Amino acid sequence: MLIVLAILATNVAFAQIPTPGGNGADPAAKTEKVADPLGRETPAGMVAGFISAAAEQNYEKAAQYLDLSQEKGAWGPSVAQQLQRILDQGGYVFSRLRLSAEPAGDVDDGLPPDQDKFGAVRTTNGSVDLIAQQVADKDGNKIWLVSSRTVAELPSLSRTVISSMVDRLLPYSLRDDYRFAGVPVGHWLAVLALAVVSFLLVWAIISSLLWVVFKIRNRQDSRIRRVLSASAFPIRLFFTVWMLRVTMVLAGVSIVARQHMSSVTEIIGWIALSWIIWRVVDALGDYTVARMTLRGRLSMLSAVTFVRRVVKFALVAFAVIAGLNALGYNVTAGLAALGIGGIAIALGAQKTIEHLVGSLTLVTDQPMRVGDFCKFGDTMGTIEDIGMRSTRIRTLDRTLITVPNGNLAALPIENFSRRDKFWFHPTLDLRYETTPDQLRTLMESIRELLLDHPKVDSPGRVRMIGFSPNSLKVEIFCYVHCIDGDEFLEVQEELYLRLMELIEASGTGFALNSQTLYIAQDRGLSMTRSPQLAPHEQDAGADDERPRKTAAARA
Repeated sequence: MLIVLAILATNVAFAQIPTPGGNGADPAAKTEKVADPLGRETPAGMVAGFISAAAEQNYEKAAQYLDLSQEKGAWGPSVAQQLQRILDQGGYVFSRLRLSAEPAGDVDDGLPPDQDKFGAVRTTNGSVDLIAQQVADKDGNKIWLVSSRTVAELPSLSRTVISSMVDRLLPYSLRDDYRFAGVPVGHWLAVLALAVVSFLLVWAIISSLLWVVFKIRNRQDSRIRRVLSASAFPIRLFFTVWMLRVTMVLAGVSIVARQHMSSVTEIIGWIALSWIIWRVVDALGDYTVARMTLRGRLSMLSAVTFVRRVVKFALVAFAVIAGLNALGYNVTAGLAALGIGGIAIALGAQKTIEHLVGSLTLVTDQPMRVGDFCKFGDTMGTIEDIGMRSTRIRTLDRTLITVPNGNLAALPIENFSRRDKFWFHPTLDLRYETTPDQLRTLMESIRELLLDHPKVDSPGRVRMIGFSPNSLKVEIFCYVHCIDGDEFLEVQEELYLRLMELIEASGTGFALNSQTLYIAQDRGLSMTRSPQLAPHEQDAGADDERPRKTAAARA
């Protein structure tokens, strides 16, 4: 109830703000077509103006919304007061959303082009429509007024209208003496009482229906149970608002109070409906995630999360637009005005659109999922969340990095979590003292090790690949079947230890990072193997004492 009163106070405050083209319009702002100072250009403006004048009890102004051309002897304020009394007792007018806000009116209502239905009156003989008609004022401008036919029917309607239950029950002081926002205080108390009764009645009905449904669907984890349990309160709130609107008409609450409450109930109704859809989306999303996880289709989790957020974003935008419409703001005209600055908005939202497209790319292509360990450029980490604009990554340092999706989609993404095998690729550096037979025996033992190991994808490859300055190089190339990196490290450790044992058993060892110094006497070139040298070159080679040479090799 506090929510209702808060929204009502806000609505009353907004009602005091002059609207463009209304009484608060700047007279200096002139266009080619002069706006009607009473806001009668549309059926919605006519109804709002009449209710506002009736709330102020300014019946001379209210009479200007009536077509009195056929009532020559009628006094306008008296007719306007009579119309309000009829609406208070058993009549109603349409809400802002249903009334046309176009100068031409509703052209698809089945009435003549210059007529619109704006409400009805409940009488003992049935319901009677209230008609608005477009006429020309004294300046030739087209305005909407309560039609002359409806004005002519007012005396008969006042005699046959169903009397107000609220006025029959309330004392005189609460009916006429004290007013708030143009409505007797007693009628506001009646609205509050009807709201409480409606909520209790709806609560009882919905609870009974849910009990029956849960009794039939006895499974505790059923999808229907989850959805209904999650959305039970907003469902009750939605039907409470609907019932309140009906009971206010049936009880004969003042038309001014009903118009104020019309905006309140519409806003609460849209909030409740959005709340219901929000809860349903959450329940279905959780159910889908559970089913996908159970079936092992983890690749769909990111897509489900993204779709859920898109639906919620669209839902919030729609609810805001509907709420502004309920408060009387012409959101359609505002959205149309955006076309004027469309280019500027497009340029300003370029990055946002880029990130949104990046989000769609990440969701559709699915290069990564929540929980995957990936590398993006120089960054490595676990994906924690893929949002509509950015992705959050938990690094190895346990810091949280947020990367815009537009930038992320342009980076090469290395997904370590998608590996089906782990590459085992060590290179052994053996001592140069290793004999060929020892090397052959060692390589054969390593091949048998890889062939017999249950985690190694056979056949593995073991080959001598060359000589380095200080060792003989033996390459091992194979793949290891593991679920994750921790298991691979365990298998890798086991293989390393077995390799050390095989190398020791073969009689050789790993090459050390050291130097071996060989010292020898260089006696020059062989005379017998160099006949092409000249005699004086041979003598020089025999007589000169050659310096010692030092050869160094890395062992």
